[in-house]
Amino acid sequence: MQIEVNAQKRTKQGTGASRRLRREGKTPGVVYGGKEPAVVIELDHNALYHQLRQEAFHASVLMLNLEGTKEQVLLRAVNMHPFRPEVQHVDFQRVQTDVNIQMKVPLHFVNAEISPGVKLSGGIVSHVMSELAIRCLPADLPEFIEVDLKDLAIGNIVHVKDLQLPKGVEAILHGSENPPVAVVQIPRAMVADEAADAAAAEAAVSAAEVPTSKQAEPAAAEKGGEKGGEKGEKKSEKSDKK
Repeated sequence: MQIEVNAQKRTKQGTGASRRLRREGKTPGVVYGGKEPAVVIELDHNALYHQLRQEAFHASVLMLNLEGTKEQVLLRAVNMHPFRPEVQHVDFQRVQTDVNIQMKVPLHFVNAEISPGVKLSGGIVSHVMSELAIRCLPADLPEFIEVDLKDLAIGNIVHVKDLQLPKGVEAILHGSENPPVAVVQIPRAMVADEAADAAAAEAAVSAAEVPTSKQAEPAAAEKGGEKGGEKGEKKSEKSDKK
């Protein structure tokens, strides 16, 4: 179902007029593009603010109802107050059904929990991109693009050209670029633990191979005893001969 935005034409312009509108609970805006001239508009702030919280509002063809006249538009810009939850200005662009549009649409990542890299190897999925710039006709504009991670193993990367884009939709890329979208990695803590375990095991092996001073003393005493015994035997042999 197409999202509808209600607006009225704005009769007064300028900084002072915009401030008065905001005090009255309105948000100033503009509609431009297409074959018609730009029109300055005003919208109910609370209704607009709640619509802006919808993901689809930012990546869908909207129906602008301007005092009973309806036309398809895209949300192109939103100016927010620096620290208050206040929409200060919005821009809409008219849509022509036979002209390609360029939009950034969100990426939805699915099946990460059943991928070999996560389920079998304990890895985590790192999202390199959260949205993708695409080009298509208004009728083909998707609300989001799905990224299926079910076959991803540790170290594997999903690139833009690996994505299954809807019919009529193409990614906007420059030249031969093919940027990464997501990767499954081993958590840093797990890597550190494995390194610590390996170091401890290596130290234990080294300690077992090198005898301590206490272990060497009995061996030395034993050798000394053997030499002393040999000398005693030789002395007794000499006395017998005499």
